[in-house]
Parts: sequence; C-alpha cells; structure tokens
Amino acid sequence: MSENPMRDAISEAIASNDVILFMKGTPDAPACGFSARAAGALQALEVPFSAVDILPDPRIRQELSALSNWPTIPQLFVKGELLGGSDIIMEMYESGELAGALGVEQPDSDPEPADAQAPTLQIENRLN
Repeated sequence: MSENPMRDAISEAIASNDVILFMKGTPDAPACGFSARAAGALQALEVPFSAVDILPDPRIRQELSALSNWPTIPQLFVKGELLGGSDIIMEMYESGELAGALGVEQPDSDPEPADAQAPTLQIENRLN
C-alpha cells in the first residue's frame, strides 16, 4: 500500500475487475451522455462489467486521471488496460474491435442502455 489510499483503491478495483467502467452516474442512471453511451455499448454487447460512479467524491476522478493519464470520463479498463473514453469506446464498438477485445460477438443493433444493470462498485471513503 502506498500513502494514497484512494489511488490504491482505484488500482485494486481495476486489477480485480476484468471489465470496469469509471463513469458519471451509474449504468441505470448515467449523469452524462458520454457515460450513457459507454455503458450502453457494454450493455449492448451483454458483457458483465463493474461500474464506479466518480461523482460522489472528486478525489476519485483526480486520482483516476493521475493513474491513467487520461483526463476525461468515462474511462473503460479491460483486464487492467485502459481502452479509452467515450469516443474511443464508440469507435471500437462500431468497428467490432470492442467485441473482439471483450471476447464476445458483435450484435447487429446500435447500443442503447439495456434493462439489465451492472452492479455499481463503490469505493469507500476512509480518509476522514
């Protein structure tokens, strides 16, 4: 463990989840269009994923961006590797690359948020 518990928690979340999306809001209630599109692409591929809402604590976004060297949200990690943000996720979805990276079949339809919801991973704030 380092002297930065928030960064450690984010690193652990990335390492322990094959597919994890850091987003604004949750898959069932995205707080921005970019996050909605990213979650929708994953839901359209019917791949299980974890999601972290970065809005409850501004330090999550700060530490995530410092860790990933990526300034925008959402951020999608697959097997510990940053794939990118919303535009990259959508380009990869449309080309079939995202399905390939996730090891699933590309559906015929455009991504839309599905009824099935991904569990939201919460990073507990223990920095009081």
